[in-house]
Amino acid sequence: MSAAVALSAVLALTATACGDSGTSGDTGDEGSGKGEIVFWDNNGGVRTDIWKEIIADFKKANPDIKVEYVGIPSTDYQSKVDTAIQGGGLPDVGGVGAAMLAGFAAQNALEPLDDRFAKSSLNGKLNEDMLTSMKAAGGGDDKLYSVPTSANNGVLYYRTDLFDKAGLDEPTTWDKFYEAAEKLTNAKKNEFGYTIRGGAGSIAQALDAMYGQSGITSFWDSSGEKTTVNDPKNVEALEKYAALYKKVTPAADLNNDFTKMVAQWDSGTIGMLNHNLGSYQDHVKALGVEKFRGIPQPTGQGGKRVQISNPVDGLGVFKSSKNKEAAWKFIEFAVSHESNSKWNESAGAIPSHTEAAEDAWISKAEPTKLAAEALNDGSTTIVQLPYYLPDWNSISKADNEPNFQKVLNGDMSAKDFLDTMAEQLNEAQTEWNSRNG
Repeated sequence: MSAAVALSAVLALTATACGDSGTSGDTGDEGSGKGEIVFWDNNGGVRTDIWKEIIADFKKANPDIKVEYVGIPSTDYQSKVDTAIQGGGLPDVGGVGAAMLAGFAAQNALEPLDDRFAKSSLNGKLNEDMLTSMKAAGGGDDKLYSVPTSANNGVLYYRTDLFDKAGLDEPTTWDKFYEAAEKLTNAKKNEFGYTIRGGAGSIAQALDAMYGQSGITSFWDSSGEKTTVNDPKNVEALEKYAALYKKVTPAADLNNDFTKMVAQWDSGTIGMLNHNLGSYQDHVKALGVEKFRGIPQPTGQGGKRVQISNPVDGLGVFKSSKNKEAAWKFIEFAVSHESNSKWNESAGAIPSHTEAAEDAWISKAEPTKLAAEALNDGSTTIVQLPYYLPDWNSISKADNEPNFQKVLNGDMSAKDFLDTMAEQLNEAQTEWNSRNG
């Protein structure tokens, strides 16, 4: 697999931070490069074990630095950081994905890393598209606030054993997807064709299904001022997708975030699951490689595949850190070839380090291999989401997840839901355009 994965085409909380009670106005200090630093993991619980392994490796290489690990669930991470920005208690270093980067940078909470990166062993070793994505997500100043660690991609997982038994074709198209969802459902036997994400993180999955079916290839219209989310073709696509709930999906899906959805799929008899590369290893542990496959998202008419961009993940130094030198040493180690490869193999994601992206495990992890091929062979068009908008994360999560649940329950129309979101997005885009010329 090519190391130059085309990412331009993708892409309990403690208050004991050592010497760190800074807010967005605290500029911190370089520190001695030794002592203790606090690291907040933005996917705590899911990635805790691999981070503790990397931290142990770091400790061996840097015996003068102690890393305090704090794992925070992904659904809580943004609100925890936002609270700490305002009230103090930020860590030295933490996960900063592209989707939340603009919001943190707008609050002046992150340390620009360009100079450190230019002088580091990482310079020239990381995927250029991932670096570009991170700089673009920063809110318009083209600075590097987060060093990319990985890229994800949407995947349709399906149970090969259930498909074979039912005599169904692989769900490579949306028509085959809907056919299989219906045929594999027998609610009386607790068998379902699909599991839909109705809880935290539901909006991205819904957008992926919408744009994938409508074939619309841009998030904004030709003016660059109005979003396409409420285009009639997207409304029609969401109506069809949301109608799956409780007809071919479990009722519990209404409140399921990705961890519950994945666990439900791994332990039950559900035909298909939309998630990303990150859950691949969970499926392997639960089902073995013989009972499922993870393939790129279905294609629409004419074999055209359209999907939304998945944010690049990364690590950033918080400006209020009193030991920025040690925090940077940790990032440099965590994104080095060996550590980056180890982390991404555990997560099933695409490494940012170009040498790690050539390691043998990638060819053995079929969904990762297929995802990279689909992004590079010209078969896939990516709808770039506006991660650069400071309000993007709140609009795509807290502001609209409850409304999507209303759509699933039939208490709100798909059109009203998308019109509401479009109004918020258009306002945020207008504000951003006026501020950035």
